Amino acid sequence: MCAGLAATLAACGGGEKDPDAGTNGVGKLPAAKIESKARKAAEDADSVRLSGSLVTKGVTYKLNMRLKSDGGTGQVSTKGSTFELLRVDKELYLKADADFWSHDGEDAGDSGSGDSGAGTDDAADKLDNKYVKVPSDDPSYQRLSGFTDMSLLLDGLLGLQGEIATGDHGQVGGVRTIRISAGEDGAGGSLDVSLEGRPYPLQLRRAGGAGVIRLADWNKDFQLTAPAKGHVLDYGQQLPGTP
Repeated sequence: MCAGLAATLAACGGGEKDPDAGTNGVGKLPAAKIESKARKAAEDADSVRLSGSLVTKGVTYKLNMRLKSDGGTGQVSTKGSTFELLRVDKELYLKADADFWSHDGEDAGDSGSGDSGAGTDDAADKLDNKYVKVPSDDPSYQRLSGFTDMSLLLDGLLGLQGEIATGDHGQVGGVRTIRISAGEDGAGGSLDVSLEGRPYPLQLRRAGGAGVIRLADWNKDFQLTAPAKGHVLDYGQQLPGTP
């Protein structure tokens, strides 16, 4: 009678539900294999939206960037300042309000003359919400362009530190996921990988509490267009120190 009851419950769905039923099957793989597949999916993608917080060298950056192989566009906030970046191939543009430029002018160091403040304010007003082309030989070019480099960012972000283990099933943005984590209690970072379609990484918690990044809109194309000439200003000299 017990065997008959068990068979009846299983037939009616009374048994434990398989959390990987109807998925891409990645959740049943070893943790290292899940990480490998997630990395491969990311490498093969043409575009992605990257958002969240990133802590590097003690500085916290809040990002909301759309990226693809030939450039990117979006917003970066840090130290109370917010600016927009746009890179089309090798051409990099920065847009910010007057407060951003006025603050950076002070950080860059003025001569201390009585007219320096007024000069900084005048320059800041002219640059207010205008695109400024960042010269490729400017010290800030490499640092700023890094925020628009899809390959560079993904390579730097997706690594987990320590022995990897499989964690719980969950959801990110309504998409079913499997979590893999590294180190004791996930101290080496964790990655939530999609169980629907291709196994894209959807959320990353960086090692040491160095930020949480969401990854979405994989392979959703978008247009990258250089700003019209009337909206671009030449700073005329090396840019002030940027955050």
